[in-house]
Amino acid sequence: MPHDPEKYIYDALQAARLIARFIEGKSYEDYSSDTLLRSGVERQLIIIGEALNRLSKLAPGMVADIQGHSKIIGFRNIAVHGYDIIENETVWGIVKSHLPQLHEQLETMLNDLDKSQ
Repeated sequence: MPHDPEKYIYDALQAARLIARFIEGKSYEDYSSDTLLRSGVERQLIIIGEALNRLSKLAPGMVADIQGHSKIIGFRNIAVHGYDIIENETVWGIVKSHLPQLHEQLETMLNDLDKSQ
């Protein structure tokens, strides 16, 4: 049985929240020197990408509202299949520059879904 689109939005939002918590108060130097932190951030980015990928199959119109969704899904594919080419600077740039906006979009979508039910 397929999941409800709300589940995938929730999963992506939870992963975004975890990343924000993981990097709070951290610098790029902290990130690049901490294998556990890098692993945690990358894992959550994979979850976000997979959740949006599944959402795209279940509710294409909904995922289309998420800015950069195809790049997020593409990064997930690279992280899973091309793990050896991921650069710390790229990941840090994503979480510092793009994650806050994604977090906000997902939060809004989830709130809108809750209001419509």
